[in-house]
Amino acid sequence: MKFSGFRSWLQNERFLDFLNKFAFFLSLVTILVAVYDLGFRHQRYQEEQLNHLYFFTLITGVVAIILRYAFFKIKFRLKVRIFDTILGALFFILILVKIDFIRESFFFLEVLNKMFYLYLALFIFFIREFSTVEFKFRNEHLNPAQLFIISFLSIILLGACLLMLPKATHDGISFLDALFTSTSAVCVTGLIVVDTGSYFTAFGQGVLVLLMQLGGLGIMTFASYFSYFFRGQTSYKSQLMLKDATNSEKIGEVIGVLKKILYITIIVELVGAFLIYISLSKKEIGMISDRIFFSLFHAVSGFCNAGFSTLENSLYEPAFRFNYPLQLVIAALFILGGIGFPIVLNLYKYSTYSIKNFLLRFTRKDKLVYSPWVINLNTRIVIVTTSILLAVGTIGFYGFEYNNTLAEHNWFGKIVVAFFGAATPRTAGFNSVDMTQLHFSTLMLTFLLMWIGASPASTGGGIKTSTIAIATLNFFSLARGKNRIEVYKREISNASVRRAFAIISLSLMVIGFSVFLIASFDEDKTLLSIAFESFSAYSTVGLSTGITADLSAYSKIVIIFTMFIGRVSMLTIMIALLRRVKHQNYRYPTDEILIN
Repeated sequence: MKFSGFRSWLQNERFLDFLNKFAFFLSLVTILVAVYDLGFRHQRYQEEQLNHLYFFTLITGVVAIILRYAFFKIKFRLKVRIFDTILGALFFILILVKIDFIRESFFFLEVLNKMFYLYLALFIFFIREFSTVEFKFRNEHLNPAQLFIISFLSIILLGACLLMLPKATHDGISFLDALFTSTSAVCVTGLIVVDTGSYFTAFGQGVLVLLMQLGGLGIMTFASYFSYFFRGQTSYKSQLMLKDATNSEKIGEVIGVLKKILYITIIVELVGAFLIYISLSKKEIGMISDRIFFSLFHAVSGFCNAGFSTLENSLYEPAFRFNYPLQLVIAALFILGGIGFPIVLNLYKYSTYSIKNFLLRFTRKDKLVYSPWVINLNTRIVIVTTSILLAVGTIGFYGFEYNNTLAEHNWFGKIVVAFFGAATPRTAGFNSVDMTQLHFSTLMLTFLLMWIGASPASTGGGIKTSTIAIATLNFFSLARGKNRIEVYKREISNASVRRAFAIISLSLMVIGFSVFLIASFDEDKTLLSIAFESFSAYSTVGLSTGITADLSAYSKIVIIFTMFIGRVSMLTIMIALLRRVKHQNYRYPTDEILIN
């Protein structure tokens, strides 16, 4: 009777609610303690006490998960059960690590330090508990643009605080420099005021990787996916909010698109890290662990178009400037990241459609179903514009720099470096040549490529390829006397045209204001270098002529705002600040304005 009463008390809904909240609160506190542990230096007895707390948290977490499975009829999804199995396996590994004579029998435990397994288990436990708790926010007064901006500001401030921790740097860092670096990482820009490789410790560089990943995809993407992952559902409001963020055509496709974006990111970055690893030699980086971290760091930085590098001179470092396979891999990463997730998904859809039709030819005798518009208009415009920009940029860079910065390379190296030099201004930020030695003509070409940037719904910045494509098509449409823009037997909507020219106008206003302010604060800098810095900051490129670290405090603040505005876009900020008109049920008489 006593056992049955105890069992019925355990199965009470109130106890389940208490268990969920307690597990989440404990995991949150432990994560904060872990940040304190990683960020500050401690004495021996303090480290032992912290380890006791970590093991207490993991034991409590494992018990809480077991109780949910044993006493409550909660049908966890297969993915969640796999997640719980991984957590249990990590907990088992940590127990083996604590038993020294068992540890010697398991060679895989020696591959990584036991603290790695411990922190990984704590992080997984926190994500699980954070995602299962249902938060009831009253966000009726916040539109998606405001939530988007607030999420970026929160990550930037949190990143700045983490970078200021004593163990994040070797000699400490000021708040302004930490804020600048955090903004540059979250906005995937790559402009730096301190050398990443020598100034930041392994912990600090790990923070930068996390900031680049969150900034490239957005914290809302991660939070929404993990919430859906564990709970198996999401609210209608969340789907409406994520519809614009994921560029989904239908509300029902939001979660599917969200999953594909994360899967593509993980797969591409892991494959990129592997290719980077095999392109390195022991002469370049000796230790295997250093090569692994270098590969992961640059794979994330490349795909997110962040431009951060642990090398002092980026890929222009003497030991790496002739490593052409490395340059091609990184170029492929930031081109894929900058082309936009909707484009990648549409190309994936076209590939599966083509493969299925090809296979059906051998299994079916009747006529195949024909779909004439698998590749949509957005994909066609982005692919064509990107190809033209890469081709024109490569030819221009090759011609202007043949006897200058390309002189030290062989014929194949000239082509690779020219291609890399044409691709990296489109928000990537890596450099394989000395930027201060470029011809003036090359700098002007770089200005144009930086300003255009990557494609919509990508990890890159700039005014975007589709914007410049619409503007160019509008020129030809006006010249031919047409009153609409037509391309590929489709008419571009008037809303897209208005949005494109609004983005162009706002970008020039922000960049011009940034140049004006920096020129006022740093009168000793040349106008060319200041303009280059402002264009690079707004388009989240990260290339520089070498003046970033020498800028005054006021100019650094200007660059911080320029990077942030460039990442979230001035139009998004205006939408967040100005309330939208719900419905206009009237029309004024139209009139012509004299232009030209």
